[in-house]
Amino acid sequence: MMLLKRCTFLRVLLGRGGGERKVPALMEGTMTNDVHPVEEEKHMVANGGVEDVYGEDRATEDQLITPWTVSVASGSTLLRDPRHNKGLAFTDNERDAHYLRGLLPPVNMTQELQEKKLMHNLRQYKVPLQRYMAMMDLQERNERLFYKLLIDNVEELLPVVYTPTVGEACQKYGSIFRRPQGLYISLKEKGKILEVLKNWPERNIQVIVVTDGERILGLGDLGCQGMGIPVGKLSLYTALGGLRPSACLPITIDVGTNNEELLNDEFYIGLRQKRARGQEYAELLDEFMTAVKQCYGEKVLIQFEDFANHNAFELLAKYSPTHLVFNDDIQGTASVVLAGLIAALKLVGGALADHTFLFLGAGEAGTGIAELIALEISKQTKAPLEKTRKKIWLVDSKGLIVSSRKESLQHFKKPWAHEHEPVKGLLDAVKAIKPTVLIGSSGVGKTFTKDVVEAMASFNKKPLILALSNPTSQSECTAEEAYTWSQGRAIFASGSPFDPVEYNGKIFVPGQANNAYIFPGFGLGLIISGAIRVHDDMLLAASEALAAQVEQENFDEGLIYPPFSNIRKISANIAAKVAAKAYELGVASRLPRPKDLVRYAESCMYSPLYRSYR
Repeated sequence: MMLLKRCTFLRVLLGRGGGERKVPALMEGTMTNDVHPVEEEKHMVANGGVEDVYGEDRATEDQLITPWTVSVASGSTLLRDPRHNKGLAFTDNERDAHYLRGLLPPVNMTQELQEKKLMHNLRQYKVPLQRYMAMMDLQERNERLFYKLLIDNVEELLPVVYTPTVGEACQKYGSIFRRPQGLYISLKEKGKILEVLKNWPERNIQVIVVTDGERILGLGDLGCQGMGIPVGKLSLYTALGGLRPSACLPITIDVGTNNEELLNDEFYIGLRQKRARGQEYAELLDEFMTAVKQCYGEKVLIQFEDFANHNAFELLAKYSPTHLVFNDDIQGTASVVLAGLIAALKLVGGALADHTFLFLGAGEAGTGIAELIALEISKQTKAPLEKTRKKIWLVDSKGLIVSSRKESLQHFKKPWAHEHEPVKGLLDAVKAIKPTVLIGSSGVGKTFTKDVVEAMASFNKKPLILALSNPTSQSECTAEEAYTWSQGRAIFASGSPFDPVEYNGKIFVPGQANNAYIFPGFGLGLIISGAIRVHDDMLLAASEALAAQVEQENFDEGLIYPPFSNIRKISANIAAKVAAKAYELGVASRLPRPKDLVRYAESCMYSPLYRSYR
């Protein structure tokens, strides 16, 4: 009876003008296809195209909405609801209608003035972690202002809400923890995971970012405190890719930690036990994946984040055939790096197949990038994958991966074991292989030494050097080192941001091979098409779409990635290409296909502008 009243109430309150806008309050799937196809095509851009319960899409900016929770929010309840709170931006009429008189000072501020004030306050903090905490506080009290701030100041605030600052936040998560921002599923919840998912207040979940905290950035096992990663990633899904906050769910799976420092920390917020392995771990993950599909449907995107190598590859292989899954460390990193390489060809010349690639690091990121490069070369040259892989060499902790080591290698390293005499160190590998591209994904800082960079510069006019490990302290080399040691000839990009470098009177602007270029637009493309599976061709399409966004003025500065200031436009173009590929492959379920996918993607993007309340 309660649910019936709520649905009826919403149909009346969310109508526009005198008409009735039928919006189901509770939706189990990520999208519905109940509307007649002709009517759907007619209105899909005007209304955002995807069910929009809270009036969050850009296409619904001008519609009046009612701030409801279980009932219409008013008074102090409204001020404490981050989704609907506008602070001092409530108008006089809204203050009268929603019982806010006297609960706020009399001034009426615009959202722009609130943004200006907050940016001024943030810039007063000298410690990055303090900025991070201030941003998290804002997100918890005024959601739209948080995203407005992040979208309008993305280049300044991206390092605050994500890498490198989020790494420190995860290390200290127990100390700075204030209120939960996602779901915690531990071994205590085994057998009850479906019930736990139902405790989350939203039903229309479109994307889940989940971690078990075992390999957080380059910082290792942070256990339950790895929650900062799903929270940060989903903030970027909304700010950069336009997914609605209400459709995002961060989850940490707590199976213990092997980090002794955390186990002995009185403020640690997770299970105080060693990590579960084997069957116990597999059963918990299997129950989780089954429950997610049961609770949120076939089209919910599950993004695996910062799992250790042995679990990351296994989980991706196991669930790719049955779920819509994506591993950002393996696939997202690969896609953004491939985009940079495709763009860099305009600076270094030749085709992708003309280059030789050497990786330091043969884990999730390294092997994922290598495989996607091989796939792209295969696609361009029509050569078999086994042949294109031979252009790519990997170095791990034991040296160059060669065929004589094949028996002792982990399964994901075996395709990269080529015929060559054993080589121990990176410098010797560089001298032996003579690569044109050097890529670091080792998670170990300062490994691209002066000798390594100088060797790269000795046989390359423009050596392409990508130091991808995060956070900044773990980067294989700095931008200044790369430019100085190569005498200003290197084309450089990194995983974490570096400031511009002056060398011999010339300013070099280092690029950032940040996964945030790819995963928000990639996820949006999957969702707007109603994709039910991820295919490698979608990753290639995303890479090509990103590379196409690099302008000549960017190349003139030595950049191989476009500026983040255009990230929403970039994400819309990536989403359109990914969605087009989903339709082409026959895995898209949202029909009919929109005629203009870029425009459709933009109309479905979350808008942080304040709404006017009845």
